[in-house]
Amino acid sequence: MTNRLTDATPIMLGVLRIMSGLLFMAHGAQKFLGFPPGEYAGTGMAFDNPGAYAGVIELVTGLLIALGLFTRPAAFLASGTMGAAYFIAHAPQDFWPVNNMGDAAILYCFVFLFLVFAGPGRFSLDGLRDGKRGPS
Repeated sequence: MTNRLTDATPIMLGVLRIMSGLLFMAHGAQKFLGFPPGEYAGTGMAFDNPGAYAGVIELVTGLLIALGLFTRPAAFLASGTMGAAYFIAHAPQDFWPVNNMGDAAILYCFVFLFLVFAGPGRFSLDGLRDGKRGPS
């Protein structure tokens, strides 16, 4: 059983990368494209708002991570952005992440940091560029 799970690691790494990239991209899409509609829809259009810059990073790095293109540098930038977002926007509200609504920022930060070290896994354009199917 352990061998079968270990053999599936590159596949599940690719699935984790794709899903986290798509979810991250949705934050930027909501800010700049107004989709999906919600509280923050369209808020990234004003560049006098520091969150607008985060929205650009979310949209672009989310897409790159989902595609598995330049995964490591995109994940590094996304991870740092979420670390900064946590300490700038969430931590001042309350010490506990569950109370300051920063748990998603922390989770994104560490998932993307993991991708910096683990690489894209399967189903990535990086893998096609390098001629590999597994983790790079």
